[in-house]
Amino acid sequence: MRLIVPHPGHFDGLKEIIGYKEEKHLADVDEVYMAGSPQVMGSGRATLHAALIEEIREQTEYAHQHGIKLNIVMNPSCLGGYHLTFEGYKLFEWYFEELNKAGVDGVTVAEPYLVELLRDFPMETVISCVSHVDSPQRAEFYEAIGADRITVDTNINRDFDTLEAIMRAVNCDIRVIVNEGCLYKCPFRYAHFNLFSHITAASGAGAQPLNTFGDYYFDKCISIRVRDPSQLIRSPWIRPEDIVEYERIGIEDFKIAGRANAVGWITACMDAYSRRSYEGNLLELLDCPSELRYMFYIDNKKLEGCINQWKSCNKMCDTCRYCDEVTSMVLSVKK
Repeated sequence: MRLIVPHPGHFDGLKEIIGYKEEKHLADVDEVYMAGSPQVMGSGRATLHAALIEEIREQTEYAHQHGIKLNIVMNPSCLGGYHLTFEGYKLFEWYFEELNKAGVDGVTVAEPYLVELLRDFPMETVISCVSHVDSPQRAEFYEAIGADRITVDTNINRDFDTLEAIMRAVNCDIRVIVNEGCLYKCPFRYAHFNLFSHITAASGAGAQPLNTFGDYYFDKCISIRVRDPSQLIRSPWIRPEDIVEYERIGIEDFKIAGRANAVGWITACMDAYSRRSYEGNLLELLDCPSELRYMFYIDNKKLEGCINQWKSCNKMCDTCRYCDEVTSMVLSVKK
């Protein structure tokens, strides 16, 4: 197993993450990832600290000294067409060259144009989950234009037939995100990625100030699950104990989501997934939405064996109702 770990972006955070890995002997931790510069482009997720090139160089050197790879995430779902202008092309080409000089191991992108642009550099090209790779056909497309690794759409995390078909279709490595708690088949997903793409960009590429509007999608996401907690069980997260099921079909890369969280939370997730065991409230490990951990308690140990049903599930929730039954057994409301 190779564990890919989120990093808030500041040097102290990186030192704490690597220090914890070494203190606890978490040998599976292989790579850390953090946001790139908002002056160049936005991101598909919230960003706490965006390191400048010199910071990235220093952090990359430190990571390499400790046997850890460093990946820069540049995965907005929308660039407002700026990438197709001459100015945009020159900016992104310059930035990728600077990342390469800084010794960065890989860059995570969602835009096909940027995938092709990265072919001119020796860094690994990693396809973001924002690209919604959910079929062997789409995986083949990204491999053909230059992908070295593909992070699949979380919606197929429990669709083992599709995961195995993707594994057969491409030669590049496949990554799954283990702890994203988004709604299954979320109707807000595309629009929410677009929103973050703009509010995390400091300039160019369609930047928009955060204080001009609220986050409608997040508020709706929370309210749906408060009214219907079974949606929490349907979310395509992966328990630490169930990683072995993915290894059996050849998946070796497991990515922890949550680069906008505190370092203490990140190291707790590292520990649980590296040890493949967790006792407590599963919501403590999920990145989205973290607020629900204060309202609900999902007993992780009571979920043992559920993966066998999910692996063969046809995802017809209206007739299956398995997750409703599980919810009644494993979820309680905190008082």
